[in-house]
Amino acid sequence: MTEPPKPDEKSYILNAHKAVLEQQSSGESPEGRSGTHQDTEQLFVDKKERTTGLGFASFNYINSILGSGVIGIPFALHQAGFGFGFLLLGFMALVTDYSLILMVRSAHISGSFSYQGLMEAAYGQPGFYLLTFLQFTYPFIAMVSYNVVVGDTVTKVLIRIFDLRPWSLLARRDFVVLLATVFVTVPLCLLKDMARLAKASLLSLFFVVFILVAIVVRLFTFSSVVPTTSNAWQLYNWGVIPAIGIMAFAFMCHHNVFLLYGSIEQADQKSWETVTHYSVFASFIVACLFGLTGYATFTGFVQGDLLENYCRDDDLMNMARVAFSASILLTYPIECMVTRAVVDQVVNITNATMRHYGVTLIIISVTYFLSVTTDCLALVLELNGVMSAVPLAFILPAASYLKLEEGSVLSRKKLPALGLALFGTVVAVMGAFMIFRHFSSVERCAHGRVMEYCLPSFANKTHSF
Repeated sequence: MTEPPKPDEKSYILNAHKAVLEQQSSGESPEGRSGTHQDTEQLFVDKKERTTGLGFASFNYINSILGSGVIGIPFALHQAGFGFGFLLLGFMALVTDYSLILMVRSAHISGSFSYQGLMEAAYGQPGFYLLTFLQFTYPFIAMVSYNVVVGDTVTKVLIRIFDLRPWSLLARRDFVVLLATVFVTVPLCLLKDMARLAKASLLSLFFVVFILVAIVVRLFTFSSVVPTTSNAWQLYNWGVIPAIGIMAFAFMCHHNVFLLYGSIEQADQKSWETVTHYSVFASFIVACLFGLTGYATFTGFVQGDLLENYCRDDDLMNMARVAFSASILLTYPIECMVTRAVVDQVVNITNATMRHYGVTLIIISVTYFLSVTTDCLALVLELNGVMSAVPLAFILPAASYLKLEEGSVLSRKKLPALGLALFGTVVAVMGAFMIFRHFSSVERCAHGRVMEYCLPSFANKTHSF
C-alpha cells in the first residue's frame, strides 16, 4: 500500500483557499476584508444572465477587447517603426492570447474563478491588495484618458458646427470637458444600477466599426493631401517600449476574463482556448486595420489620438468624433463604478450616502483636474499601459500560474509563463522610466494646433464627402 503524498506549502495554500471558498458558499464569512467582497468584475453581472454559445461569446469577447486604445495604434506603429511595429503588434496579440488562457488554467488549479480570488490563492492578502491597487489605477487612468478624448473630439465638432473662434468659451477643451462631466458623466456615474448601462455599452462596438469605415474612406480621399514626411515608413524606431504600452492598453480585457468565461455554455479549458484564439485574432485584425489605414494616411504626422489628425471642416470625421465620444461617455461610468467599488473594499465607509455620492464625486473631480493638465492622449495611454495594463495582462497572470502550478519554475511547462513574467517586468520598469524621464515632452501630440495640410494654402486640395 502506497503512502499518500506529503503535503507541501503549495498544496497547503490551495487547500486553505478552497476551504475559504467552501465557507463563502455555505454562507459563512471568513475573517479579513479580502474574503468578504466579490471581485470587482462581478459588479455588472445580471443574475438572470444566460450562458451563450461560442459564437456570441466571441462577440462579447471582441467587444471587451476593442476600446479607446485602438485609435492609438497608428501612433504606436510610428513609435516602433512601421515594419517592426506590425511584428510587435502580432507578438502582443500572441502574448495576450497566452496570458488569457493562463488565467483560466490557474483558476482551474486554485478553484477560484475571479481575478482577485486567483491572486489571493497564490499570494494571500498581499496578492489580493496588489491586484486591488492595479484594478483601481487601470480604470482611474482610463477615465482620465476618456476626458482627454472628449476634450479633443467634442471641441473640434463644436468649433465646426458653431464656427467658433479660438478664444470662444466652447472652444476651450477644459470648459467642454467640464460641461460633459457635469451634465453627462456625473448623472450617469451616480446611478446605482449599472446593469442596463453596461449592456448599452455594447453600442461601442458599432461605433468602433463606424470609425474604422470612416478612416478607410479618408485613406483614399485624403491621404494625397497630407505631405510626405522624412521619417515615413521607417522599418524601425526607438519608441518600442512606449509602443508596447499603447498596444497592451489596446488589447486589455483581463479584468473581464471570468465574466466572459462564465457566459460560455458548458465552459471548460478547451472551449475557452478556442474562443480566445478566435477573439484575439479578430481583434488583432481590427487593430491592424486601424494601424495600417491611420499610419498610411498621415505617416510621420500621426498623433496619439488619430482623430486629432483630421481637419476641423471634415464632416465625416466629425461624425466619427461624435461616435467615439458617445462610446467614451457610455464607458466612463462603468470604469467609475469599478474604482468606487475598489475604494469601498479598502476603506470601510459606513455611511451609505457618503460611500456612494461622496466617493463618486471625489473620483470624478480628481480625474477631471488631471485630464485638463494634459492634452496628450498618447502620454496617458502609455502611462496606463506600462503602469497598469502590462502588470494586469502579463506579470500577474504569469506569476499566479508559476506559484499555483506544480513543478519547478524552470520546467518545460512553466518556461513560457516565466518568459511572460520577465517580459512584462522589463516593459513595466523601462516604460515607467522612459515616461517619467520624458514627461514634459511635447512630441507625442499637437492638440489645438491646426495641421499644416489643413491650412488655407491647401484649399485647392480640400476633400468632400
